[in-house]
Amino acid sequence: MPLIYTLTILICLAALFGYVNHRLLKLPMTIELMAVALVCSLSLLALGKLGFGVGTEAQRLIGAVDFNETLMHGMLGFLLFAGALHVKLEELLDLKWVIGTLATVGTLLSIAIIGLLGYVMFDWVGLSLPFLYCLLFGALISPADPIAVMGCSVKPACRKRWR
Repeated sequence: MPLIYTLTILICLAALFGYVNHRLLKLPMTIELMAVALVCSLSLLALGKLGFGVGTEAQRLIGAVDFNETLMHGMLGFLLFAGALHVKLEELLDLKWVIGTLATVGTLLSIAIIGLLGYVMFDWVGLSLPFLYCLLFGALISPADPIAVMGCSVKPACRKRWR
C-alpha cells in the first residue's frame, strides 16, 4: 500500500475517533488521540499474531520513513504552533507560581520515578546500566511532553482554588 493511502487511512481514523470522542466520551483531544493510537497499535499486533501478515507491511512502511527528517522538519513546527495557539497569556501569568512549582516538582518526581524504574527494568532484562545513566534518561524525557500538557487546561473553577 502506498504511503499516501496509509496516511489517508490514519487521518480518516483520527477524524472518526475524534468525532466519536466529541459526541460520546468527551475526553481531552490529546488523550483521545493517544488512546486511538494505542488501540490501533494493539489491533495491528493482534492481527499479526493471528497470521494476517500486517507485520511485514508495517516494518516496510516504518523503514521507509526518515523519522529525524519527518519530526524535525515536518511535524515539530506544526505541533508547537498548534500548542501555542491555545495558550492564554493572562491565565498563564495568573498561575505562574502554581505552574512553576508543579512543573519543577513534577519534573523532579518524573526523573526519579523513570530513573528508578529504568534501573530496575534494565537490570531485570539483563542490561546492567549505572543508576546515573537511568537518571539522565529520566531527565532527558521528563520535560519533553508539552503537547500532553497543553491538553490539560486549567478550568476557571480550579483557578479560584489555586489562588
